[in-house]
Amino acid sequence: MNKRILILCTGNSCRSQMAEGFLKSFDKNLEVFSAGTKPSSQVHPKAIQVMKEVGIDLSSNYPKHSDQFINNSFDYVITVCDNAKESCPVFIGKVQKQLHIGFEDPADATGTEEEILAVFRKVRDEIKRDFFEFYIQEIK
Repeated sequence: MNKRILILCTGNSCRSQMAEGFLKSFDKNLEVFSAGTKPSSQVHPKAIQVMKEVGIDLSSNYPKHSDQFINNSFDYVITVCDNAKESCPVFIGKVQKQLHIGFEDPADATGTEEEILAVFRKVRDEIKRDFFEFYIQEIK
């Protein structure tokens, strides 16, 4: 049976989208969704750019509201917000396990174009590392 996973954050424009992309790349049989409690108008262009650098295309993704999944059941709901700076969303639908794997929000990065991209790449690489560890420990 395929595992169903929902990744939650606030805007669903960067971290949750990247995590969704990585999990789908690890295992095509996973049913992975991402959503936010206050969805942005689009997936952050720099999130699309840095994921393309590692061969994952998010260009057709779009932010979704967590409410649209409230009647679905999931094996895992994973929040990816930065506990130090934002409150994590709570999912009240049917879920087997709730986990938190937090990351700073790269959308908050400031500086030159290259400095901002460096933050997006750092967060992307942390998401890949931590979600691969989750995949190996929980799913495999």
